[in-house]
Amino acid sequence: MATQKTTTPTDPLTLEVVDLIGTVVARYHEEYEEAAGEHSLTGAQARLLSLLSLEPLPMRRLAQKLKCEPSNVTGIVDRLEARGLVERRPNPKDRRVKLAAVTEEGRRLARGLRESLDFAREPLAGLSREERLALRGLLRRMLEG
Repeated sequence: MATQKTTTPTDPLTLEVVDLIGTVVARYHEEYEEAAGEHSLTGAQARLLSLLSLEPLPMRRLAQKLKCEPSNVTGIVDRLEARGLVERRPNPKDRRVKLAAVTEEGRRLARGLRESLDFAREPLAGLSREERLALRGLLRRMLEG
């Protein structure tokens, strides 16, 4: 006998929180795309640059993080490399694998992009340090699942 999965209606508070999270994410993406455009970058190029500003990564890992095909990442890296923002390096752990790494100019640009995203900074400034710590903790718990 097959068991049926029962669904319970989601309470209005949870639905409102989900809508608010969606609104925050949409505003973030909109501002990120605008900031990227001001530097003649696409959103994907800006995201890749941001990822590489943390650490050099192999193309396959970049594709996983960006949720796209490795061939798309190759094209993005090619365009960023042509602008002097990214370079390819051999992986010291496996010289058959190339790492994409941000150049110093790319690091400056990634920092500038991050600093120009102020849609959340202003509302967050209205929260006390304790409230920001609580929000950070709640968001981390949500991401940990």
